[in-house]
Amino acid sequence: MTASTDPYYGVAFTSLVTIDETLFKQTIKFYHSLGFATIKDFDKFTTGEDSLLSIGTSHDSIRETWLESFKLSEIDELGFRVPQQEAKNSKQSEGALLKIRYVQPSKNSEAQLIATSNLIITYYTTELDLLQGRFPEAKLEKFQNSDLAILRLSDPLGNKIEFTNFVHPADSKPTDKDFFQSAEANNVANVTPAAMQANIDMLKATLTGDKKPKKKIAVMTSGGDSPGMNAAVRAVVRTGIHYGCDMFAVYEGYEGLLKGGEYLKQMAWEDVRGWLSEGGTLIGTARSMEFKKREGRKKAAGNLIEQGIDALVVCGGDGSLTGADLFRHEWPSLVEDLVKDGRFTEAQVAPYKNLTIVGLVGSIDNDMSGTDSTIGAYSALERICEMVDYIDATAKSHSRAFVVEVMGRHCGWLALMAGIATGADYIFIPERAVPAGKWQEELKDVCQRHRNKGRRNNTVIVAEGALDDELNPITAEHVKDVLIDLGLDTKVTILGHVQRGGTAVAHDRWLATLQGVDAVKAVLENTPETPSPLIGILENKIIRMPLVESVKLTKQVADAIEHKDFDRAISLRDTEFIELYENFLSTTVRDDGTELLPPAERLNIGIVHVGAPSAALNAATRAATLYCLSHGHKPFAIMNGFSGLIQTGKVKELSWIDVENWHNLGGSEIGTNRSVAAEDMGTIAYYFQKFKFDGLMILGGFEGFRSLKQLRDSRKDHPIFNIPMTLIPSTISNNVPGTEYSLGVDTCLNTLVNYTDDIKQSASATRKRCFVVEVQGGHSGYIASFTGLVTGAVSVYTPEHKINLASIAEDLSLLKENFSHDKGEVRNGKIVIRNEEASTVYTTELIADIYCEQSDNKFGAKTAIPGHVQQGGVPSSKDRVTASRYAVKCVKFFENWNKRNLTTGNMEEDAHVLRFHYNAKGEKISTVAHEDDSAAVICVNGSQVTFKPIAQLWEEETSVELRKGTEVHWEEFNKIGDILSGRLKLRAEVLAAKQLAEAQQL
Repeated sequence: MTASTDPYYGVAFTSLVTIDETLFKQTIKFYHSLGFATIKDFDKFTTGEDSLLSIGTSHDSIRETWLESFKLSEIDELGFRVPQQEAKNSKQSEGALLKIRYVQPSKNSEAQLIATSNLIITYYTTELDLLQGRFPEAKLEKFQNSDLAILRLSDPLGNKIEFTNFVHPADSKPTDKDFFQSAEANNVANVTPAAMQANIDMLKATLTGDKKPKKKIAVMTSGGDSPGMNAAVRAVVRTGIHYGCDMFAVYEGYEGLLKGGEYLKQMAWEDVRGWLSEGGTLIGTARSMEFKKREGRKKAAGNLIEQGIDALVVCGGDGSLTGADLFRHEWPSLVEDLVKDGRFTEAQVAPYKNLTIVGLVGSIDNDMSGTDSTIGAYSALERICEMVDYIDATAKSHSRAFVVEVMGRHCGWLALMAGIATGADYIFIPERAVPAGKWQEELKDVCQRHRNKGRRNNTVIVAEGALDDELNPITAEHVKDVLIDLGLDTKVTILGHVQRGGTAVAHDRWLATLQGVDAVKAVLENTPETPSPLIGILENKIIRMPLVESVKLTKQVADAIEHKDFDRAISLRDTEFIELYENFLSTTVRDDGTELLPPAERLNIGIVHVGAPSAALNAATRAATLYCLSHGHKPFAIMNGFSGLIQTGKVKELSWIDVENWHNLGGSEIGTNRSVAAEDMGTIAYYFQKFKFDGLMILGGFEGFRSLKQLRDSRKDHPIFNIPMTLIPSTISNNVPGTEYSLGVDTCLNTLVNYTDDIKQSASATRKRCFVVEVQGGHSGYIASFTGLVTGAVSVYTPEHKINLASIAEDLSLLKENFSHDKGEVRNGKIVIRNEEASTVYTTELIADIYCEQSDNKFGAKTAIPGHVQQGGVPSSKDRVTASRYAVKCVKFFENWNKRNLTTGNMEEDAHVLRFHYNAKGEKISTVAHEDDSAAVICVNGSQVTFKPIAQLWEEETSVELRKGTEVHWEEFNKIGDILSGRLKLRAEVLAAKQLAEAQQL
């Protein structure tokens, strides 16, 4: 509604817009206080699937609340409202309808805000005195020599609101409510029928909606395939259907856009069933030279318009996304050309004047700037690490060297991460070119040095785009020749396209799913003025960034390499890439003494494992040890946890060869148990003082968390604990307060993904079978929720949402409805995920028995319990890399804190250890303030990695009784899982069937 100086009477509909959610809520509350009642509450992302609630809502609204005033209209002798079409009083009022909208900021919304901010809205009321009492700040203006009056005030959005006791300026006296409620008022002529009819017509139009066609969105995969693309397509298709859109898949990439017709296939819900566990891309991908020409893009535009599609989600690399954005910018002119060519008329193209583009990065190279990982990258890395682990086994047997070539033409991410995860001796990446003519000697030095320390094999990782600083390519054969010259029996393995193969790992299924969901939301929220977004991730948070800027920065890496500006090339990568590259150098290449710290800054660092074993404990210990040794620190392993220290006092100083092959070992090589520090603080303090620890690294779950708190609280009694101490959360339960990620979680999830894939295959093969899978996690439902999301589980039972008879009954109904759609030609095995602590009564076996008993022979049910297999196995590549990163961060944390512990010439050595000394007056003086910040947990929260003080976490974010944090940071997984598994869709179908049955009974 736009502002105007001309008055309109009888128009009882107003729409107010805001981009501030707080103002949105305040405005609703304000109008409630005026007597308006809510008749519709619409949220695009929670009720968007409800077609009834969606009728009449605006396309760009994130939330809408419709408010209605009391209907003043004719009433019968019993006091009931007479419908408009039956009323004798044709002038009766339909009341006032107010739509309050919360929208995403855009140029259009700003213009709308300016328009609505100048509105003066006038309402008629019979309770003017009551309103004046409720709003004493309101201004009351009475007409001279008349009972007519106007009450003026402003709503929270700044709109001027007027209330009158008359319905038209021509009135000479206040209008009584009987005017509307009495049939005799039909003869009153001071309100024109035309004005009333305008009110009625507008209200009807608002309530019925403008009958716009459904939004049509197409999804395509382009460029090289990558594991996880199918999960992305599945998420886009099902999310779009959930929000009421017509969804299409473009088969064969840009080539399919050019061919049109059958290559643009409308997708149904069932069309993407089972796609989570499929590798490659099931809708195909193909590069198209014709699309690079304007004539080809015009042809593609025509094919989309023929289907009514004006939104495209593209999953591909930088080249594919660049083409997509160019397509969007040219779209208006392409449409004009199509009209000029006579393919369409102006009327036919009118609804398709703009194209919406949203990008997802599907690339195993992980070469897109602005995002930590791309869809498929961790799956490729997992494949590389698996292959290199196999190669290492035979290399050790024969004391050989292996050169492994991995993909990465302009990006060394795979080579770098594989180097860290596999304990490689050396890597070659394009962003950090080695010195021409000099790299050969450095490579020999590193490999020989490691041999001298006791290593039986050498591994060198070479990215396919590796080169020296004169831009000379460095191939696997070049590296082989150098190692042969060193006297090593050397073999070359080029992994090639095996890196792209296989199904997606848990991380990529999760990433693709969340990004696919957000892509559809971006399509629905974007306006023609919104730059094309690219969906990315920072640490643990899904983000949107300008597609053009990300592609531009990505291309600048190759340009910087071409111009030999290697410092700029690596600076254009994300901070994690740079950090991990420096860590690799510190732990592997520069372990020759070049990074040794001055003797006064060298530390004794204790490392202890606490709690149940989880993958990557050894990988973290290895990284910490190697970093310590290269800097002159002494790493000490506290054997068998705190109970081992208390009972035996066994502490082992770790050497390079001790940890050399720990990168891919599961479990705990130094031993772990569930004992906590408080069992004997005095003995622990004794050994801490004996070994003069300057820092303590704890790796563990809630027991480790509790132990850190106990050590911190004992500082007043045991000054030796006034040292920096950290906890690296390491538990498959992911229940450490304050963080969203723990070491071992990714390995556990990969195990469960493989396990449930096999289970679903069995269930599908036997047809009409449901498996109830029990997973670990204690009182934390993270593992269950994540597994349910990435495996397409029908239902997930977690401790946060307790199982009861109602929930089981609903799931039973949903399963019956689901299996009833199976005509025998599709595989329809289903799984339900149950956390081990979801209920003490409704066990996994009991739930399966209830399903069997009550299924009416529509399906069978079995149990599957993976048990402790979730804790074991070889650590995943992601866990290995993350372990290395966090371990080095913790040692640097110790270094920074110990720099504050400056000693003087008069102080004894014990003062350095105990962190205090006595002055001449006998007063106890701390050398380092006993700050809570020095006892901290390394935490991931959204896009941030920080050290959080244990004292603060314990008080503010910990549920001690449930052994977990108070924040359920994975709740979004459950919501998205309910959408994509079809749970909400099936729930609606079951409800509709129930209502139909009830109606038939009546």
